[in-house]
Amino acid sequence: PALPYKNISTFMTELRSKKTAAALALEFLILTATRTSEVINATWLEFDLRESVWTIPSERMKAGKKHRVPLCKRALEILKSLKQLNTPANQHVFLSRVTKKGPAPMSNMALLTLMKKMPKYSSFVPHGFRSTFRDWAAETTNYQNETVELALAHTIQNKTEASYRREDQLEKRRLLMNEWEQYLG
Repeated sequence: PALPYKNISTFMTELRSKKTAAALALEFLILTATRTSEVINATWLEFDLRESVWTIPSERMKAGKKHRVPLCKRALEILKSLKQLNTPANQHVFLSRVTKKGPAPMSNMALLTLMKKMPKYSSFVPHGFRSTFRDWAAETTNYQNETVELALAHTIQNKTEASYRREDQLEKRRLLMNEWEQYLG
């Protein structure tokens, strides 16, 4: 279930009032239109903060192909705030707790649990925000379908088209994601 895009700014206000690691991870997921597993398993080595790009390696992507994610201003702020808390032992960005074996990445249930604790939004799921983003882009922007699908790291079904597409439209997607950030409020 996906939150309707017209309700996202109200949701973001409530989400930002929560001062937890899960809230920051969920906000980051929404800002980047990525999947839960991509966010909770993100490592510091995947980020180029100077270039404002997150490169998710192919082995962590559903389609098995590396994905570059342009980072908007707020996504960078989240990362920089977490970086200050980082120690050399922490390779993961979003940590849940420290165990006997060391820091542990956030559980894949943490974001869903957070949403279940938000009564007005408990019927929605984190993955649904990808649909929220998709609907917003289709209904309110003039970006080509191809650009939006690339932002979501969707594979091209048409094999001929896929064989000719060599670039990932990073700069077009950066503009799209900056507009998404502004819409979120």
